[in-house]
Amino acid sequence: MTEGHVNTAKLAPPDPAPVADSRKRHDAIASPEFRRHPLQRFSPQPPCPLAQAPALAQSEDKIATMSLTGTGEVTAAPDMAMITSGVVSQEKTAREALTANTKAMPPLIDEVKAAGIEPRDIQTSGFSISPRYADRRDSGGSWVKDRKIVGYQVNNGVSIHVRDLGKLGALLDAMVSDGANKIGGIHFIVSDADKRRDEAHAAAVADVKRKTEIYAKAAGVRLGRILSISEDSVSCSQPMLMRSSMKAEAAPVPVEAGEKTLRVQVTITWQLEQ
Repeated sequence: MTEGHVNTAKLAPPDPAPVADSRKRHDAIASPEFRRHPLQRFSPQPPCPLAQAPALAQSEDKIATMSLTGTGEVTAAPDMAMITSGVVSQEKTAREALTANTKAMPPLIDEVKAAGIEPRDIQTSGFSISPRYADRRDSGGSWVKDRKIVGYQVNNGVSIHVRDLGKLGALLDAMVSDGANKIGGIHFIVSDADKRRDEAHAAAVADVKRKTEIYAKAAGVRLGRILSISEDSVSCSQPMLMRSSMKAEAAPVPVEAGEKTLRVQVTITWQLEQ
């Protein structure tokens, strides 16, 4: 190049890539997303995790078992009873119905005590006052209930624990004679039911053991240790409640207590040794 000469050759334009990258980074930093999560935006991607070997599950050998259920039953004659009785009074007003019922209950309680029932065995089991509504027939002859109140009813109930069944018939007769107009029923009770039920438990276990020995012998296996024992159900059959028309006659009301059956089921699971 000589002095004073100007090189008119065109210079190569600058590379726009760095500028564009700079602008993209500036825009990204200024974005709302970056302001919310600045580190997450530009955090380096974690390396791909190395493949992990599967966990070794140590499977235990299945245990051969046998489960059977046995039933045990014992019968027992009831030696006590629970009676529910009372007086129902109906009058035009609640006050009149309550007065009539209050007047009728003391003679009934006195008669129960006179029959040899101790005060601890007499308990009020229900008391209610409710309105009575007039019933009428519709045009088709069917009964419909008119919401008009025509009177009130007082119901006073009492539960009596009879510990001597020999007194039961005479007691029922005396109660009806002295004002009881409601007998809810009789529930017979075995006083030593828990003791008798233990006999049923032993019988149920003996029954399931007998069955298991038969099955094991037939299958050609030997019984190992017992894994579990469970009681499946306990039931108690109830005899006939009473046999009486509840008429107030001179003779005591005939009552048959019958017998109660206490039933127990037991399930036992054994491990088998083959």
